Amino acid sequence: MSAMRKADIARRIHQQAGISREKSAKVLDRILQILASSIRMGDPIAISGFGTFVVPRKLPRKGRNPRTGKALMISARRVVTFRPSALLRTAVTRTE
Repeated sequence: MSAMRKADIARRIHQQAGISREKSAKVLDRILQILASSIRMGDPIAISGFGTFVVPRKLPRKGRNPRTGKALMISARRVVTFRPSALLRTAVTRTE
């Protein structure tokens, strides 16, 4: 199974919304720019019926190099996490 790409999403928007391919690609680009900008600023994004993107801050911690076994410090950083909504989780786990 191959991953759905941005072009595939734009094509579906074109087909289902009845707008031109160019316009659907521009709309998708703009939506992704807005989402990325909000995530960079650390703002959570909640999409009803889909899920929530949050940007928690991870504190520095001790780690270990798996090749050498040598101890090292892993620096503090921000990560993006996604929590699916109950509706999405149910739809994904539903057996056919």
